Amino acid sequence: MQTLTLTQPFDAHLHLRDHALMRAVAPHSAREFAHAIVMPNLRPPVTTLARVKGYRRRIMAALPANSDFQPLMTLYLTENTSPAEIQRAADSGLVAGVKLYPAGATTHSDSGVRQLENAYAALERMSQCGLPLLIHGEVTDPEVDVFDRETVFIDRVLQPLRQRFPALRMVLEHVTTHEGVDFVRSAPEHVVATITPQHLMYNRNALFEGGLRPHRFCLPVLKGEPHRAAVLEAALSGDSTFFLGTDSAPHPRHLKETACGCAGIFSAHAALPLYAEIFEQAGALDKLAAFATQHGTRFYRLPDSKKTVTLERDPWRVPETYPAGGGRRIAALAGGEVLQWRVV
Repeated sequence: MQTLTLTQPFDAHLHLRDHALMRAVAPHSAREFAHAIVMPNLRPPVTTLARVKGYRRRIMAALPANSDFQPLMTLYLTENTSPAEIQRAADSGLVAGVKLYPAGATTHSDSGVRQLENAYAALERMSQCGLPLLIHGEVTDPEVDVFDRETVFIDRVLQPLRQRFPALRMVLEHVTTHEGVDFVRSAPEHVVATITPQHLMYNRNALFEGGLRPHRFCLPVLKGEPHRAAVLEAALSGDSTFFLGTDSAPHPRHLKETACGCAGIFSAHAALPLYAEIFEQAGALDKLAAFATQHGTRFYRLPDSKKTVTLERDPWRVPETYPAGGGRRIAALAGGEVLQWRVV
């Protein structure tokens, strides 16, 4: 196969940041995807419908002229999020989901939830109106090993949450463990998971390949090979409860290469070529279209794009970095490596 044409895909987990950095990275996603679920972890976080509207205006202004790309917005859940705010978000037609960050779990999550019980009223309203809960599934207990944070979260938080709110639509974002895969498979169809390219490509050895690799550091952190293999099998299986979510999360290079580097991997520059490479190496390129488009759009009740995107087999070397605005640079996932597929 020398070309591959897909209905223009859907990125179910994307960080666009804001201001100059957003203006630098948004065109990458707009080139490959019809729409994307945009994360709300800005400073200050996107906690109200008014902030959603302002952020969406800034995103639309950052897109290339004549772009059809649609940002699907999210609300940042706090312990003070009211049922009324949830209802306003649901009624607006602008908000596709509500993001749960355990406080301190990842970038700009300090305003997140410490005691989930304090958000039960908001979750009940979400369950009633069908608004999905998008979950960063890690505990922040310092007694828990960083490689076990997702597994412990499933036991301590997700299982009880599913029992308390059985109708709540849930997305386990960036699933990384075989326990996460098993949780989704054992749940009803309104419990799903997104999968990133880095968690398909790498196990935790990649963090230390020839030295410490800060540009492969993300949260949830890369896991051991049995977990990577389980996540890859889920992606390739054709199971509609697993679908594409890049979690492309840009940081300027100097903030990654420092004494306390940021968590996040930028993949929007080559998202589809990366997934195509992964699926082809596994002998499952025929499964990419459903994983990249159909599964996610069905869950989010979106129409398929009327446009297509074509990849062609044309080996190219990924640049090490891309502009980040203001003279800064972003390190690219697979930077310096040769990919076999490129977007036409």
